[in-house]
Amino acid sequence: MLNKLSGFLEQTGLSPEWLTIEITESMTADVAHALQILDRLRSIGIQVSIDDFGTGYSSLSYLSRFPITKLKIDQSFVRDLTENRQAIVKAIIDLAQNLNLKVIAEGVESNEQAELLLALNCTEAQGYLYAKPLSPEEIEKRLPHC
Repeated sequence: MLNKLSGFLEQTGLSPEWLTIEITESMTADVAHALQILDRLRSIGIQVSIDDFGTGYSSLSYLSRFPITKLKIDQSFVRDLTENRQAIVKAIIDLAQNLNLKVIAEGVESNEQAELLLALNCTEAQGYLYAKPLSPEEIEKRLPHC
């Protein structure tokens, strides 16, 4: 896998810090294997994000052991930001910031959600509010040609 990623970076000229590999919490079940792979990715500068954070069986100790750079708050917490879910989202944001990790909220569909997340100190978000999923052809049309 690492050879393929290195080849991709070389072929495209993409700097490794612009590539983020997303893993799910379940992929960390085999701690030794996950640590080996993640260390290799980080050693070449690739960013590593835990996707859907808060929905799996995460151990908080993994956050200090694994070389990750970002937590992605699962959209199930963002979809309906009740008072209890706001408390969970705020706790995830605070945890990430205290561990010097970036945090991104998934599934943002309204200005109200975006404003509330910003008030909770979440500075990155993704979702239909910003863009719907695009095909490679649609992405090419939107990118300026160099």
